[in-house]
Amino acid sequence: MDLAGLLPTFGNFAFTIVAFIVALSVIVAIHEYGHYIVGRWTGIKADVFSVGFGPVLFSRTDRHGTAWQIAALPFGGFVKFRGDENAASAKDADAMVGLTAEERRATMHGAPLWARTLTVLAGPIFNFILSFLIFAALLMARGVASDPITIAELQPLPGPVQELEPGDVILEINGTEVPPTEEFSTLRESLEPVETATYTVLRDGDQTTVTGPWLFPAVAAAVTPGSAAEEALLLDGDVVTAVDGDPIFDFEQLREKVRGSDGNAISLTIWRDGEFGEFTMEPRRTDLPLADGSFETHYIIGLSPGMAFEPATVSPSLGEAMSYGANQIIFITKSSLSGLYHMIAGKISTCNISGPIGIAETSGQAASQGWISFVWFIAVLSTAVGMLNLFPIPVLDGGHLVFYFWEAVTGRPPSDQALKYLMAGGLTVMLGLMVFAVTNDLFCP
Repeated sequence: MDLAGLLPTFGNFAFTIVAFIVALSVIVAIHEYGHYIVGRWTGIKADVFSVGFGPVLFSRTDRHGTAWQIAALPFGGFVKFRGDENAASAKDADAMVGLTAEERRATMHGAPLWARTLTVLAGPIFNFILSFLIFAALLMARGVASDPITIAELQPLPGPVQELEPGDVILEINGTEVPPTEEFSTLRESLEPVETATYTVLRDGDQTTVTGPWLFPAVAAAVTPGSAAEEALLLDGDVVTAVDGDPIFDFEQLREKVRGSDGNAISLTIWRDGEFGEFTMEPRRTDLPLADGSFETHYIIGLSPGMAFEPATVSPSLGEAMSYGANQIIFITKSSLSGLYHMIAGKISTCNISGPIGIAETSGQAASQGWISFVWFIAVLSTAVGMLNLFPIPVLDGGHLVFYFWEAVTGRPPSDQALKYLMAGGLTVMLGLMVFAVTNDLFCP
């Protein structure tokens, strides 16, 4: 066996595992810290805060009596509150016997209903807060397009005459007035694609007309992690000049070719750094979420469209960044819930559910594209984890909240025996879902 030949594969595998562990550890640590800190604020004491499971590698007890530990299996974590029998927060009946009223108040199961509710709810909320902060921070770092649209940097493109210059303010394209930045996305609908366009620009205070490439060329602004394009080694900035030998210049032309492939392999002619190359890939049938919560199914390869230039940016206001962060969380949550509904209804494929193997692969692919892509992935996954934990399944936070709702309505908690059966049922459901998701990872295309 050629061990040297295995090194690249092993390196990719190790990188994927490390990226997955980092992403999961950050998300779980934030989730569990939400439980811990709100529990402490509401008078519930925590005995253990663990990152990972299994044998303890490191432990330190703080002045509040909580043992902070790192365990050998870094695939999750937990907070064990006083009075808990295990990481799922099941009641330790023996430990609760003989406690004074004050000691009982400091346990998870002896605290007032409001304190337990806030403590359990804090985990998912902290996941949403993490996502919100990341999305808002990334927008602040990236900036938003200035108004009016101004060229910051030209996209390297083959072929067409390029008379545009950095600093040009775009006033008209082929005689069509360019709308304000917030309405810029509507511009394409009013333009007829042409390989070479006429631009009216404001340059050094003077209005002039110049020639340049089509505003929306077939350029890859981004390559989706785990996509057919990513596996074919396409890169950000690649320009598609032909599909199966047919010349194209517009991203919509590329999209139509891919969607019309019916999943058969296509060959893309790519222009990169002044040289042409051929890349072959098989478009994948994908269910794409729409703004109204519905889905449409198309073949895609995983390229995001760009423009013939990078627009100049300005720093968004704090309000814009906060609104953006909140809207991203709402969109991910709505799309996820809508996806579950459509899968249950049989309207889209159940292969849209990924398990730990798929998530690990995506984390490695996102990390390989740079820290921005990886941090974005953490924000998306954190939102998904927060949402999942609110599902009303025993052993999840949502299941505990259902128990608390029952207690609030009836005036008493479910019996210990009922809780044991419900927790066992919830664990069975979660294990079943895990097996289903792993099966998807292994056998879905």
